[in-house]
Amino acid sequence: MSLLAEATTVVDTHCPYCALQCGMSLDGAKVSPRQFPVNRGGLCQKGWTAGELLSSPSRLTTPLIRTGGELRPASWPDALDLIARRLAELRLTKGADSVAVFGGGGLTNEKAYLLGKFARVALGTSQIDYNGRFCMSSAAAAGIKAFGVDRGMPFPVTDLGDADAVLLIGANPAETMPPFTQHLRGADLIVVDPRRTPTAELASLHLAPAPGTDLALALGILHAVVADGHLRQSYVDERTTGFGEVWRTAASWWPERVEQVTGVAAADQRRAAAKLAAARNAYVLTARGTEQHANGTAMVGAWINLALALGLPGRQGSGFGCLTGQGNGQGGREHGQKADQLPGYRKIDDPAAREYVAGVWGVPPESLPGPGRSAVELLDALGREDGPSALMVFGSNVVVSAPRSAAVQERLSALDFLVVADLVLSETAALADVVLPVTQWAEEEGTMTNLEGRILLRTKALDPPQGVRTDLTVLSELAARLGQPAGRFPADAETVFTELRAASKGGVADYSGVTYGRLRAGEALHWPVPGETHPGTPRLFLDRFGHADGRARFVPVDHVGPAEAPDDDFPLLATTGRVLQHYQSGAQTRLIGELNDMVPEVYVEVHPDTAARAGVTDGELAVVRSRRGETVARARYVSTLRPDVVFLPFHFPGEQRANLFTNPALDPVSRMPEFKVCAVALSPVEGAA
Repeated sequence: MSLLAEATTVVDTHCPYCALQCGMSLDGAKVSPRQFPVNRGGLCQKGWTAGELLSSPSRLTTPLIRTGGELRPASWPDALDLIARRLAELRLTKGADSVAVFGGGGLTNEKAYLLGKFARVALGTSQIDYNGRFCMSSAAAAGIKAFGVDRGMPFPVTDLGDADAVLLIGANPAETMPPFTQHLRGADLIVVDPRRTPTAELASLHLAPAPGTDLALALGILHAVVADGHLRQSYVDERTTGFGEVWRTAASWWPERVEQVTGVAAADQRRAAAKLAAARNAYVLTARGTEQHANGTAMVGAWINLALALGLPGRQGSGFGCLTGQGNGQGGREHGQKADQLPGYRKIDDPAAREYVAGVWGVPPESLPGPGRSAVELLDALGREDGPSALMVFGSNVVVSAPRSAAVQERLSALDFLVVADLVLSETAALADVVLPVTQWAEEEGTMTNLEGRILLRTKALDPPQGVRTDLTVLSELAARLGQPAGRFPADAETVFTELRAASKGGVADYSGVTYGRLRAGEALHWPVPGETHPGTPRLFLDRFGHADGRARFVPVDHVGPAEAPDDDFPLLATTGRVLQHYQSGAQTRLIGELNDMVPEVYVEVHPDTAARAGVTDGELAVVRSRRGETVARARYVSTLRPDVVFLPFHFPGEQRANLFTNPALDPVSRMPEFKVCAVALSPVEGAA
């Protein structure tokens, strides 16, 4: 019998993958694009094939419990009873923080909200974080410093269609979110990327800095803006503070000096400054390439400083924004699954926030735990004397996605108890003591918040396979087994969202005026939406920024370089990223034949001259080795690549994991690991083909 329930109607919904959240329709498992502002009837290859996973034979349809070293089918009551009993025992003997929770940026707003509440109320633990720490944390931290608010794109995507110039840093949307590129067609596009990506091919100017030197490049372009007379002085005076201190640093980073550090010609830095300054409407947009660094917050801050000097943020038709990656990467970082956060983008160490949210939840404020460990620190603490003994994972595959992933796998193996809720047996789920089969995007209702801060309703299109439950149901039933009162953890998505609205009310990310009814009626609601008659806020900052004085902040930053420099033993710089056919850890897209057939294995892009010096032949296997580990990948000669750089996609498991060698060095503010640059050596695999 097919796993796919028979559908009788065509349902309008949204793509399950990236934060663009393209509009699509489902007739059973058949996908068709639909007109929606962000994609305008377009879909990428992943979107077109998204329906195939709904009937995949790899779907989990029954709980699994590890018995005698093997995962064996079990009933739902047995699985939930076992989880509740083991968690209760650990909390009693080792304390509440002996149990940890790890969430994901692909979870709906309802799931992210209830997961954070479950951790802090039902478990009483501070040990919760999520994989969005690996994606948007540096951009979020920099945005809060500069603007007082973090909303990735504080304007609708469609505004980009009127841009005269766009500076795109560390982003490759031609592969990672192809429908997005149609909004850039009318702009003079400047791309900053060490690789000549398909996106860079669209640009009139491609700046290719050495990985880890973006901040120096931003300082060089800022220097050119000021020195060449392009500073928007009236804007700086009226809408910002702190420019003088920033300029004291940027003044010493003249373009010729920057060229020595980055490899980007001084003339090209000045061309970029002139193009942006001459544009009537211009945007500066960042993404993971400039954010996933041990100084990622400062890097993004440097690009914000440039945008402020040009007078772009808070001006209709211009602005600064960050391209959120995961499907709910925006909403997922707003409502409580972060280590330091409560719903509405409130801080968990703020007494007023604790009192308000505790009131919504019906618990004493003092019962709520304080801030916990960030993602990398949490994973590293697992199974250690002062760390958690149990972990619950929802919507994440950390064995593939976390930096220094072999060490993460060791920490998971050191746990007393591991629970994973997933729709397939991911590499992380395969290590678990209990695996819970849960619904996927088309089988449940829930809201997502896309990269422009618009709240979207993903409508249930079909029933899940028999034996599969929603994450909300799992949390509700576990909470009841852990002694929580009836009704405190509802399983119905709209009921959870109604509570989320109340919990977010008055917060920075205020959803209190958003209702399922308004979303079903097609209203375009961008947060904040502080009342049910409020139209939403598609464009932030037009009148004032989020700080108390209404002004944006120039934040002083300086170039320090990567946490790990190349040397004689590790002479190259490795960087990682996504490809068109795969998404995140690949747990879903590797199961779709059309996608996996096109990119079935990891590869390493390398300049032919670099490969020749290393003895590596095009099309043959090579070893990419760092101080932490090594990855085996098939070599691809790319003549446009910098000779000092190699690139690998990060979607593959086992010895193909790019994250076996990546650097877990953390940004001091965002706690973002340095995925995007580390020192490596390249060598052939003897006897391989």
